Amino acid sequence: MDRRHEVGKHCVDLKRLGAVLAAAYERQLSDFASALLMEKLGPRTLQSLALVAEVVHGTSARFSDPARFSFAHGGKDRHPFPVPTKVYDRTIEVLETSLEKAKAGDVERKEGLARLHRFVMKIERELKPQADFERLLEHERRISHEHGGRSVFGFEPKRPGASQMTLFER
Repeated sequence: MDRRHEVGKHCVDLKRLGAVLAAAYERQLSDFASALLMEKLGPRTLQSLALVAEVVHGTSARFSDPARFSFAHGGKDRHPFPVPTKVYDRTIEVLETSLEKAKAGDVERKEGLARLHRFVMKIERELKPQADFERLLEHERRISHEHGGRSVFGFEPKRPGASQMTLFER
């Protein structure tokens, strides 16, 4: 990581980050979400869960770019962007529900994160995705208000043109 604690393009494997983004915004998201047996799972929460799944199921070799995991829930100092509190809370809720169901013997939910991790790995291998780092950071900062973005400076104000779909508009 950078000595100044700034997450920059040089800190992140853009192919891996691109695979997570592709999984999160895949057109058949509802089909994949139903395979995970999770309701009301939006692309931003799926993005965070995919990064969490890699922490849980990834191999040590895949942790060579630790800064990338800051893309799951941002940082309290706004680096790389403010913490999306709504996404953070939803991620915890999904993980807690999955763990509770797993303890009750629900094998499908127990395997949910493992399947998500395998799905992201498959995208990374077969589709060769790349993340546009600067565009991703600007997008996260622009939509921060929608997701309850918060830092040590307080809640983030709404920015003009903020919308989840702006990442896909050219």
